[in-house]
Amino acid sequence: MAGHSKWANIQHRKKAQDAKRGKLFTRLIREITVAARLGDANPDNNPRLRLAIDKAITANMSKDNVERAIKRGAGEIEGAIYEDIAYEGYGPGGVAVLIECTTDNKNRTVAEIRHAFTRCGGNLGTAGSVSYLFEQTGVLNYATDNDESSLLETAIAAGAEDIESNGTIEVIVKPSELLPVKQAMQQAGFEAEAAEIEMRPTSLVPLNEDDGTKLVRLLETLEDCDDVQNVYCNADFPEVVLDGE
Repeated sequence: MAGHSKWANIQHRKKAQDAKRGKLFTRLIREITVAARLGDANPDNNPRLRLAIDKAITANMSKDNVERAIKRGAGEIEGAIYEDIAYEGYGPGGVAVLIECTTDNKNRTVAEIRHAFTRCGGNLGTAGSVSYLFEQTGVLNYATDNDESSLLETAIAAGAEDIESNGTIEVIVKPSELLPVKQAMQQAGFEAEAAEIEMRPTSLVPLNEDDGTKLVRLLETLEDCDDVQNVYCNADFPEVVLDGE
């Protein structure tokens, strides 16, 4: 999964850049709002909301913005009604692409997603056309300056399934164990840089340089859509393509 992991690291860097432009804040506010609407407004009883709040705090979002998003989701104050929706399609080289969105206007969102696929040499598919090629996975990211052997020992004891090292140290867990493992690691002195529930491919499609370059353009175009929260693919990128990022 080296190609996928390296692309994930590029996405992580882009998210840090997005935060400076305020785009990440918008995505986090939507995530908090939806999590509070679909579950308990108390994060202690709502793991999705707890995770969204933790990400907002890591991104230095103000407490007031977090509280307003929770109240909006709980119906205590008025605001746009957002919902989750996923789109599926194929990119250059036959790569599967899965897009998670949070939107208050599905017609607008699907038009933007379809335009991105058409413009970048892909095809928007039907529901279920590629989602079976991915599985939900919990991922905790740690800086590489941590003692990897000690981190591994702590993570396995806390219930982690695996550890991968690609630019950051990734602790792989079951989605239901993400917060418990994160808290156990924190108590042991390991502070996560990021904690996400991702859709990871079960296998990868190798690409040549030309298709890899075209796919990167498609993924970046999709990520620039305001309603898009996450973009996943099952590409095995040529190193020359990602090294140019």
